[in-house]
Order: sequence, then C-alpha cells, then structure tokens
Amino acid sequence: MSSLAMNSDPREQLRGSLKLRLKSDRQLVIARFREDGMPEKLLRNLRHSVDEVLTQAWNAAGLPAQSALVAVGGYGRGELFPYSDVDVLILLHQAPDEDTRHRLEELVQLLWDLGLEIGSAIRTVEECLTESKADITVQTSLLEARLVTGNADLFARLEREYDAAMDPQAFFHAKTSEMRQRHAKYEDTAFSLEPNCKESPGGLRDLQVILWVAKAAGLASSWRTLATRGLITQTEARQLMEKERAFKDIRVRLHLHAGRREDRLVFDVQTAIAESLGLQTTGTGVHMRRASEYLMQRYYWAAKTVVQLNTILLQNIEAMLFPQGCDTHPINERFNEVNGFIDIASDDVFETTPSAILEVFVLMTERPALKGITARATRALWHERFKIDAAFRADPVNRAYFLRILQAPSGIIHALRRMNELSILGRYLPNFRKIVGQMQHDLFHVYTVDQHILMVVRNMRRFTMTEHAHEYPYCSQLMANYPQHWLLYVAALFHDIAKGRGGDHSKLGVADAVQFCQDHGMSADETELVAFLVEQHLLMSTVAQKQDLSDPDVIEAFAKAVRDERHLTGLYLLTVCDIRGTSPKVWNAWKAKLLEDLYRMTLRVLGGEPHSADRELKNRQHEALATLRLYGLPPSAHEELWKQLDMAYFLRHDASDIAWQTRALYDRLGSEKPVVKCRLAPIGEGLQIAVYVKDQPDLFARICGYFDRKNFSILDAKIHTTKHGYALDTFLVTEQSFAKSYRDIISLIEHELCDLLQTQAPMQPPVRGRLSRLSRTFPIQPTVDLRPDERGQYYLLSVTANDRTGLLYSIANVLTKYRVNLHTAKVMTLGERVEDVFIVDGQSLSSARTQIQLETDLLEALKV
Repeated sequence: MSSLAMNSDPREQLRGSLKLRLKSDRQLVIARFREDGMPEKLLRNLRHSVDEVLTQAWNAAGLPAQSALVAVGGYGRGELFPYSDVDVLILLHQAPDEDTRHRLEELVQLLWDLGLEIGSAIRTVEECLTESKADITVQTSLLEARLVTGNADLFARLEREYDAAMDPQAFFHAKTSEMRQRHAKYEDTAFSLEPNCKESPGGLRDLQVILWVAKAAGLASSWRTLATRGLITQTEARQLMEKERAFKDIRVRLHLHAGRREDRLVFDVQTAIAESLGLQTTGTGVHMRRASEYLMQRYYWAAKTVVQLNTILLQNIEAMLFPQGCDTHPINERFNEVNGFIDIASDDVFETTPSAILEVFVLMTERPALKGITARATRALWHERFKIDAAFRADPVNRAYFLRILQAPSGIIHALRRMNELSILGRYLPNFRKIVGQMQHDLFHVYTVDQHILMVVRNMRRFTMTEHAHEYPYCSQLMANYPQHWLLYVAALFHDIAKGRGGDHSKLGVADAVQFCQDHGMSADETELVAFLVEQHLLMSTVAQKQDLSDPDVIEAFAKAVRDERHLTGLYLLTVCDIRGTSPKVWNAWKAKLLEDLYRMTLRVLGGEPHSADRELKNRQHEALATLRLYGLPPSAHEELWKQLDMAYFLRHDASDIAWQTRALYDRLGSEKPVVKCRLAPIGEGLQIAVYVKDQPDLFARICGYFDRKNFSILDAKIHTTKHGYALDTFLVTEQSFAKSYRDIISLIEHELCDLLQTQAPMQPPVRGRLSRLSRTFPIQPTVDLRPDERGQYYLLSVTANDRTGLLYSIANVLTKYRVNLHTAKVMTLGERVEDVFIVDGQSLSSARTQIQLETDLLEALKV
C-alpha cells in the first residue's frame, strides 16, 4: 500500500493528528513551566490536553451511547505528571457484545499508539462496586473518579452507588494500615538520603492519604475545607499547601530530568534538581556546601512538617469517625489522660508553663500504658516550640526533665523521635538542630546525621530490652551489668553532633558533650566517660578492622588507650550500635566477630593477664586438640602438620579453624594435587575456604580472580606459608545466594578451584568493573599508603577506593608483579567504599624507589 493510501485512512489520520497534538501541547506546557516554575499549572494543563485527546479518540471509537470514559487515580484527581500513567475506567451499562469489545480493543490500542502510558479497566457499575469492595486500591482510585466524556447519567449512577457502599471507618483502617506498611518499607523515616518524594514518609502519598480518608468520610475534599471544618487551622492548611506544592515541583523536575517516571531523589540527580531550582554550591574545601545539600535540607524540613501534620489530622479524623465517650483522668494540674492519650488540661498550658513542653515527654516515658499524645496537645507543642530559648535551656527544672527522659525505664526512643519530629529536640540542643536533615556523602551512611544519631540511640536502647536480647546476646549481657547505661545514650547523642563543621568531628563534639554534662550537673567521672566515648568512638572499629589482632602490641596499645573495663565496654557497645546505625548493608557477622575478639582480648589484658603470644598459642592448640578428639582421629593426627606451622599461623586462626584445617589435611601433607575445602563460616555468614597447595608467586591473584568471576566478596584472607613450602590460605567470602544452595556451591568451589590451581591456566587480565551509581556521583580519590610496622618486620599496605568488580584482583596482580608476599588481608567494605589493609613483606620493598613505583602502579590499578 502506498504512503498516500495510508495517509487517506481516517484511523491513521486520527492517530497522526492526535499524536501531533499531544506532542505540541506537551512541549508548550513544559516550556511554560521552565519559565514560570508553576507545577500546578503544568499538571492542570497536561491533564486538560489529555482530556481533549481522549475525548476525540472516544468519539471516533463509536462506542454505545450508554457508556462513559472516566478518569481515575491521580489523573482523576486532575493532576497529570509528565510521565505518570493515565488511568482510565471505561464504564459500560452492560457486558460488551462482540462488536463493542472489538471497538474497545481498537480504542485502547489507539491510546497506546499515541504514546500514553494507559492503565485501563473495562467494567460495569456492578463490577466496579464488586472490585472496589475486594480491593482497597480500586476503591481508592474510584474515590477520585472524574467524568472525561460519555454518558453523564451512568457516571452519576456509579457515584451514587459508590458513595452508598462506602464504609468510612473500614476505609480509614485500610488506608492507615497501608500507610504504616509503606512507612515500614522506607524504614519509618523521611530522612533517607535518597528519599522517594511520592512514597516515603512525609511525601506526597501521606498528603493524599489525609484527603482520601477525609473525602471518604464526607468531611472535606481540600485543605481549605479541612480548615473550614476545624480539623486544622488556617496556618496549618497553608503549610500543607506549601509543602504539597514543593513536592509536586520536585516530582515534576524529576520526571523531566529523567525523561521517564522517576520519583526518587537519588544522589546522581539531586544536584541537577537543586540547580534547576536556583540553588547553588557555596564555600570551598571543608566549608563547601553543595547545592544538593541545600535542596535536601529543605526537603527534609518539609517532610518533617508533613509527618507532624499528618499525625494531627489523622487523629482528628479518627476521633470524628470513631466517637467515644470522654474517659478523662487527671494526671496533674497541667495534663489529663483522655481515652488512653495524654492531653493538656488547658489550651495555654505550654504558654503559661513552658517547662511542660519537656514534662509531657517525661510523663510519656514514665507511663508506658499511654498510647500517645492527643492531636490537641501535639498541635500546641508544635506551635509553642519557640518557647525553648536560652533561658528555657538554662532552667534547672528543664535540665532535670531532659535527664529524666534519658534515664527513663522505657519509651526513650519514642520520646526522642517525637521531640525531633516536633523540632523540640533541636531547639533544646541547638547544635543538634544544625545537623537535622544534614546529608552525609560518605557512601555508607543511608540516613541524615540526626536520623543516624537517633538510630544509634535506638540500637543502644535495644540492648536493654529482653525482647531483643536474642539479636546480640553478648551485648545485651554487657549492657545488663553496665552501671548508669543512660550515659551511653548521652554519648550516642553527641558522637556525630559536630558533623559538617569542618575539622575532626570527634574532637569538636567533645566540647559540646562536656558542656552538656556540666550544664546538667553530671559528675566529673560521668563527664569524663561521655567525653572519652565521643572523642574515641571510631577507635575500636579502626583497630579491629585495620590492625593485626594477633599482634600482642596492638592489644596492649588498645588496652592502654581505653584504660579500664568500664571505658572498654562502653566503647564496644557504642561501636556496635554506630556501625549498625549507618546502613543495613554495612554491618555483618565478620565485623561483629572482629569487634568481639578485640573486646575479649583487651578485657583479659585489663584484668591483669598479659596478652602473651605463648599462652594464647597453647590455649588455641589445646582447644583445637579437644575438637580433633571428637572427630575420632588418632592422638598424633595433628603432629605432622603442626610441625610445619609457625606461631603466626596459630595466633591468626581460631581453634575451630585450626581443627578444621588439621582434619582436612590429615594424610595429605605431601599432596601434589591442591586441596580445597569449603564450609559454612562458623560466624553464621558466608563461606570459609581453605586452600593448600605448593606455594607459587601468583597464588593469591589466581584465587582472587576466581572469586571475582563468581561475584564473591572477600571479607578476610589469611595467607600462610608452611616450613616445607606449601601455601595454607584461608578466605572468608560472601554472596547473596549462599543461603539458598550452599551445598551445591561448596561442591562447585572445591572442584573448580582445585582444577584451576592444578592446571596453572594463564592469568586473565583484570576486568575494570563499572562503578556503581553512588560511586560515580561521589567518586573517592584513591589512596595507597605503604609503611613499615613498628618492628620493621612487615609492611602495612592501606588502600582506599570506590568499590567495584575486580578491584581486589587488580591489587593482587600488582603485588604479584613486585613479588610481594601477602600475610594477611583485611577487606573492609563500607557501602560503596573500600578500605583494605594488607600485611606484606618482600625483598623488593627494601628499596625506596621500588616502594614508590609499587604505590604508583597500585594507584593506577585502582582507577576505573
């Protein structure tokens, strides 16, 4: 068929004209938005354009007169974001016959051909009501139904019967339950570093929930009518409209920037969105503040307001939907208990008695049966938070109240979080206010600074709760015996409070912590402990993850730094909570073991038992022999292997590892064939792999290359050469699928790795894997540091870089090139950042020139 004939087809002409209309309208609307920056106007105009195109398509479809085209969902609400779905309901008066069904198929196909992301449903009124009753999502979408074109009487019938079938109470329960589940998916915080401006707590969806339940209950359909009905004040209505407009503006810009539907404010778009809003980077060096940081701090403050007003509004709506008698019991002259909630005795309580602002949280912690704070009291707290000034903070009564919150037997975290949501915590601790909503560009924190701090306090608090004792039983045991454990909460509050000021935040935070302790009448001993924990909160993780814990000098030096058991235990508990509070991805069983090993070894030294290498060696050998006896091996089964091992081997391996490897190598010491044994790691995470083979210069690189091709992450490597020239290397590796099919994976590793080492296949060149999205956004300048240890026996090689596939294999290839012997590798992955430490030696390292060239080649290998 010729192009002329095709163009004469009315359907093709319609498709072409409508597509051109949509495209030109869209370009014009977006161009106007870029000029005036008015998101509501863009949403309205895009919706109007689509309405007209759908009407033309509908009219051309020739559907029965007793049918209607209905907009539902966001499109029904009258808002259409640049790349959002166009959700429509084709409403029929009866089930379609064959001809109608054919016409419907052609209509839907035409709409897709126009480039619209159509979400369509074809139903009768009865089917709509049935689906609505069974599915809360369908019920919600119909709540915002709007007639686009077609039979108005049929649509009116749908509205009448839908309204009659609506159960406002059941709808309220369903939507608030759905909201809680959605919040849990986003870690119950609006302060994720990469929030979803639509779905995250405090985002657009929370605003929509309020209007949905209000509309379903027949209370209101807009912020203004909510204010008219007395559910919120005019000021609160204005605030909600402002925040809604800000979120819509951001979402529009996200769509336009991505060229698709995108609601996440991920790192790599934050700068572009900030600059499109006119925000600019200020300062330089440590005082530089990115445009994206200004954007995100604005976002977090807006989300915080929405969370707060969402709580107030939903409580008010719930009270109207579920009226109950006013069961009131006086608590004191300022507060009453009303239906299980704490309420103010009069509207001016916080104005006449400012200290009651903190007292209400004290009462919440001391009365765990209370379900929360009434909307009335919450609103009063929100509006009177400005009463917290210098005089308020200096008042001994208020200082005593704040300490009582930290010392309370329960409800501490809930109180601190509510205080932060209401901006009370930041007003009482001015330096805390500075880090509310502050970004952290270190590639492993996933929360803002204030939320990370509260997460650390929460982790610490869980150590005191019996229902969480199974998570970290040893930490829970230590906390149960720790005197004044509330001091650890103080240290947690201040450990990162100086982030973003420039300089060492650990040292800067000490001044804040000491001032707080002195202002609140804490003793010199209490103040010293808090100051120590704040200043040294990174020390234990650094020693555990970057130094050789088999070295007695390392343990002695750490014991000297912590001084006594109380400081050691406090630092251990704070370190565990701090690492766990950065990101769910950062904490793992291997880090837990390193920290616990360091704690136990240091505790023995502090208890007067010197960290003797000889004693430690004998203890481990004794434990290993006891385990070997359980296997039924001859009493002398260990002797031949142990003769070939030096003290370093026994100090770097646990007794269980020594017994496992001894059993695996029994009668196989002279094996010409490599021995590869694999098991589930005793720490409960990952696989432990032991390799025994005649030593060869490129052995470590070969093994790393194999793990790299399998996408295994190496957490730890212990490299040892026996006296008779065999390598006995142990690796701890992890990968997501291990838990599902570990038996098959173990068999595969033992077979494949053995064959690889036996065949001596040529080494494959390192693959320079791509950086992750976060690493590309915040690249790290690679660093390499090579320096001799204190005894001059070995060298410490420290490497920092962005994580990527093939990184460790690239490093291993360079070490092989310079014939550097590797003794231990500690691979520390912090989100998208790696900080690896290797203990090495080799004749070539005695030359300063060679050392410089080695560092240069390593830096080149770290580049992408």
